[in-house]
Amino acid sequence: MAERPRRKQLADQVAEELQERVLKGEWKPGEKLPTEFDLIEDLNVGRGTVREAVKILVTRNVLEIRRGNGTYVVENPGQVEDPFGFAFYGDKWKLAEDLCEVRLLLEPDIAALAAARATREEVDYILACCEAVEQAIHSGQSHSAADMEFHGAIAAASHNHVMASMAPVIQKSVSAFIEVTNSSLTDMTIQTHRQVADAIARHDAEAAGAAMREHLVNNRDHIVTVSRGASFV
Repeated sequence: MAERPRRKQLADQVAEELQERVLKGEWKPGEKLPTEFDLIEDLNVGRGTVREAVKILVTRNVLEIRRGNGTYVVENPGQVEDPFGFAFYGDKWKLAEDLCEVRLLLEPDIAALAAARATREEVDYILACCEAVEQAIHSGQSHSAADMEFHGAIAAASHNHVMASMAPVIQKSVSAFIEVTNSSLTDMTIQTHRQVADAIARHDAEAAGAAMREHLVNNRDHIVTVSRGASFV
């Protein structure tokens, strides 16, 4: 009866070994792992142990199993799409407002760090994301995906891994804001996004932080205004 716990303990050890290899870059995001047979040979363990170890890393969002195609490292190891269960919040207006308040505590400083630390390539990408948002708005298309990419690019350019790991919260806030307001703050979005992007491009940390704060205050105030109007409909 002790065999199962012992194999489980071994599976945990193998999972840690595989995760460490991912962290060291042996297998990069999006890359396919060796076959199950190769892992058995490499790790000198049984098939059941390898399978349990893979399942452990799937639950941690480090690996994903593509049926008939193999096991891959996920694009953002360790991050999940909705880490705090926001999808189950009943009051979407309150959720959007609360998320905006959290962003006000974080994103101005994230933008300031990005302005101080962004590489030329990162600046170019932030500017490209800014333009993508503008193009989507001008063409009458949803700018949600481009907007999330813009804010994610700024978080990545902060070169602070903890800040960058907050990207799912920021992205959820962006999508929640666009959903509840029905994309009705487009002109101000274009203006403040451009101010943020240009400040980062100039490596002006103070201006980048101030522009991001203005952007988020406008969002928060707009949520409150629109929610009050909706309550009378």
